[in-house]
Amino acid sequence: MQYKEYNDNELLYYVKESNEEASEIIFKKYEPLIISLAKKMYPYCKNNGLEMSDLIQEGRMGLNKAINHYEESKENLFYTFARKCIERMMLSLVVSSSRQKHKILNESLSLEFTEEEGLGNLEAIISDSSYNPEEKILTIENEKEFMEKIKDILTDTESKVFDLKLSGFNYKEIASILDKSPKSIDNTLQRIKGKIKKILNS
Repeated sequence: MQYKEYNDNELLYYVKESNEEASEIIFKKYEPLIISLAKKMYPYCKNNGLEMSDLIQEGRMGLNKAINHYEESKENLFYTFARKCIERMMLSLVVSSSRQKHKILNESLSLEFTEEEGLGNLEAIISDSSYNPEEKILTIENEKEFMEKIKDILTDTESKVFDLKLSGFNYKEIASILDKSPKSIDNTLQRIKGKIKKILNS
């Protein structure tokens, strides 16, 4: 069995039929993508105790997740879904390793977006005479609840940008990691800012 002779949906069918050869083929087929994404992200986490092999392993886990959860009738192409799962798993690893050097509570509540990026901290962004944002934040039961409220209203891209920003990456680094332009990341941060303001106003 050669993977070039089968499309992804055919391979997935065989995988679900417990065909081990099909499973090996699809992993071999997507290994170059996993390695490519790992190489792209590695420069941003090599000082946090991660090795290239850690990212690759995480990418394989993401591919396995894609294989198990892909539904042809509901999703786009398997490649698109698989890339999303692989990238999300790697990003989660990068974020978790980076946060070892950052106190997430302080970062999540201050959201110290720099003025260079066109953003001030959360308090400066949304402060006005009608309410005190800091007091609003303190009324939320805990950090986890606050973060969940934010993540619930973010798109997938916004969520990735938000996680990376809280982990200490600047907008240019985020742009490089996500293959976006710095302007695109800046616009995404602006949207996130607006959504956070809505949470605090609710």
